[in-house]
Amino acid sequence: MTDAYVKKLASAKQVFRVYYRHVAKYPFLVLLIAFGSIGIQVTDLAAPWFLRQFFNLLATQSPNTQTVSQLLGIIVTVAGIWVLNWASHRVQEFSNQKMEAQVMTDLFSSAFKYLIGHSYNFFISNFAGSLTHRVTKFARAFEVMFDSIALQFFPTSLFVVGAISILYLRNHSLGIALGIWSILFVAFQVFASKRRQPIRAARSLADTRVTGTLADAISNHPTIMLFSGASHEHKLFSAVVEVWRKATTRSWFTDSWIWAGLGIFMIVIEVGLLWGATIYWGRGLLSIGDFVLIQAYLMTTFDRLLNINRELRRFNDAFADSSEMVYIMEQEHEIKDAPNARALSVQKGEISFNHINFSFNANRQILKNLNLVIRGGELVALVGPSGAGKSTVTKLLLRMFDIKDGGISIDGQNIASVTQDSLRDAISHVPQEPVLFHRSLLENIRYGRRSATDEEVIEASKKAHCHEFISNLNQGYGTFVGERGVKLSGGERQRVAIARAILKDSPILVLDEATSSLDSESESLIQDALQTLMKDKTVIVIAHRLSTIMKMDRIIVLEGGQIIAEGTHSELLEGKGLYQKLWQIQAGGFAGESVPEELDLEEDNIEDKEKEPPKVPKMK
Repeated sequence: MTDAYVKKLASAKQVFRVYYRHVAKYPFLVLLIAFGSIGIQVTDLAAPWFLRQFFNLLATQSPNTQTVSQLLGIIVTVAGIWVLNWASHRVQEFSNQKMEAQVMTDLFSSAFKYLIGHSYNFFISNFAGSLTHRVTKFARAFEVMFDSIALQFFPTSLFVVGAISILYLRNHSLGIALGIWSILFVAFQVFASKRRQPIRAARSLADTRVTGTLADAISNHPTIMLFSGASHEHKLFSAVVEVWRKATTRSWFTDSWIWAGLGIFMIVIEVGLLWGATIYWGRGLLSIGDFVLIQAYLMTTFDRLLNINRELRRFNDAFADSSEMVYIMEQEHEIKDAPNARALSVQKGEISFNHINFSFNANRQILKNLNLVIRGGELVALVGPSGAGKSTVTKLLLRMFDIKDGGISIDGQNIASVTQDSLRDAISHVPQEPVLFHRSLLENIRYGRRSATDEEVIEASKKAHCHEFISNLNQGYGTFVGERGVKLSGGERQRVAIARAILKDSPILVLDEATSSLDSESESLIQDALQTLMKDKTVIVIAHRLSTIMKMDRIIVLEGGQIIAEGTHSELLEGKGLYQKLWQIQAGGFAGESVPEELDLEEDNIEDKEKEPPKVPKMK
């Protein structure tokens, strides 16, 4: 486990600040819990005091009616105390359950809301399984931590202080001895807890890594199978589990040594107080009832303080679990709406890229002083070799990343000054590899416009030519598509994504090789749908197969993050530049020759059949 990974934990102040903010919304329930705890401790302290009188009467008085009457009176009093203790427990218990359930619901909600607001870059940099694990642990950790504070730490403090005070009133020396011992006992536990905390945190992080590695392997099972990687993945997983084993063993050994120290403390105080009480009894300063009182307080104190140690261990585990998620919640969102951001208003759909410089790291610049104006209603294609920056242009337009140099505007409005939701509502995006929810086809298509009726969804599906295959499914539009849509073929997923874009009907359309996953027959059908979809819209098409963009209004050729040529298909073919070379490769002009590495089009569909003259698509 690397140091960088270990450091991804929030501080105690940050964790408690987040939890306090959620608990503070329920002050009445917190007061009920506190009153219940106080009632429990008062009755727990009062009962031994009356039992002390009970045993003093038994030891000093001869059996007679008056003594029996006094003893029965004490029994009634103790019974009343126990009933009050029972009632206090119920008040505390029901209030605690109601508040924790509500707060945990709020924590799940706020954690999800903040997590989902993180940037595209954040999610591609983290395991989905680890993030899921952190959210669930975060809310459930609150239950453990609040139980520890409300049901253990606070009540135990009240009881121990009360026991010390009562013993002090009976005998100053015994009260002081118990007080000093309690301080040393708590100090030892706090010291041990601090030493144990990083060990428990390391175990929690190791547990998260096991979950993340497991989820990563399961989600990539087809790749593991196709590349015979089972043994390799098993070695990787075993290495992660080995780190978890070492962290867990170290944590358990640390706990064992702490328990050993606590045992010594208990022996010392038990023997010490009984020794002192015996001496004072011999001097006539303590009664038999005082022995009962001392022993009752000692046994309860032992039990409470030992529970404190158990709770400290659970508390530290829960703290480590919660601090992982709080760390994420304390990170500022990389992409944020500007203060007083307004909704984007699209009239013409003109897009302007002005002096854009962009890089993911200092070693590789993706876009270099990019200047591009796309007129409203214009159909523009972006072409170029791998790494030219085509997809980056569309990602910046959608604000999946923010730029530091230059600006992007739509109809004169800087996209950094409008709300993200309004920006993305104005753009329909059909990716090369669409990902679907594990929900019904109806829900997946309706995601384009969640207020759409069933009839509108079906109409969009017909236009995208996916109604045919959906109608042949046993459950039709109610069919669940599996995680990320794996139960559908690539072409079927693509048609569902196009149906979603048709339903959304935004003024700006981005097609990222939208027909790449389709067979020839499906592609022919989809071309009709796309022609309808592109009508009266500003369209940006990322194309690898140049045959699909011949009829675009303008083709932009990118290389090395810069525009090196632009024009119509025929204009670009007249030149001797990169576009002509790319066209000749796909049209078979380089048949029998090796393709230069710098002209790799990052596609896997340049097959022998493409050595034939390309078919002209139906786009206009």
